[in-house]
Amino acid sequence: MAFEHAPAKLNLALHVRGRRADGYHDLETLFAFTAFGDSLTAEPARDLSLTIEGDFAGPAGQGDDNLVLRAARLLQRETGIRTGAALHLTKRIPVAAGLGGGSADAAAALRLLAREWGVERSRADLTAMAAELGADVPACVASQTCLGTGRGEVLTPVDAGVAGMPVLIMNPRVPVPTGPVFAGWDGVDRGPLDPELHLGELRNDLEAPAVALVPAIATMIEWLAAREHCVVARMSGSGGSVFALFRSMAAASAASRAVPAEWWSAYTSMRQPGGDGGPQ
Repeated sequence: MAFEHAPAKLNLALHVRGRRADGYHDLETLFAFTAFGDSLTAEPARDLSLTIEGDFAGPAGQGDDNLVLRAARLLQRETGIRTGAALHLTKRIPVAAGLGGGSADAAAALRLLAREWGVERSRADLTAMAAELGADVPACVASQTCLGTGRGEVLTPVDAGVAGMPVLIMNPRVPVPTGPVFAGWDGVDRGPLDPELHLGELRNDLEAPAVALVPAIATMIEWLAAREHCVVARMSGSGGSVFALFRSMAAASAASRAVPAEWWSAYTSMRQPGGDGGPQ
């Protein structure tokens, strides 16, 4: 049985610069990844199939539209491979949560099946292929800290200085659809994202419209910001998950133990360069 980790994605910052004629938005975002995530396994089979277990298996959906199966079919189409695979996903990342769960799973499927099927494709090839599956999928292929521009698919590796830092992620247990959040953006360009700046000087321009839909997001950010030794507290992506980076594991652990029961949470660390993560 072959295994692949699908690290959860965080947007350490997300600056919306404008609306595009194609309906998308021009973004500048700082992608980073955690040691927490989903797990994907594959066994040889004649056809493609997918089973899902875990806390968020139901919302993830096991139909043909699941991004794992779409990624597998895309790889088959692009390479001419006719081999199948029995895929099994352990779903730990909340769905519609701003953590890139579906994107991470699709990227894991591309990496895993390219390896198992003996597909001679470079990481750059897989990244280009991933853009067909969604704006966040290319970043998830490498799962390394990078600056994303365009729709988020134009990637430049950066060092945000967060590798190995303890992080606490929280979610109000309310799915937050991406479309309505972007539709609620006020259209004001508040300036570019400079990855050289301290994270506290950056922002997420989608926080305000997400909070308008789910006020608990603001409550969680305020709660995290008040924890001892919190470096930065912010919403990830289009919500509704929020995160806080801490100066010490002890401070993050203390905050994790104090999370109110009504909120989902995961206490983990930021992924190290070249690391394969592993669920925590």
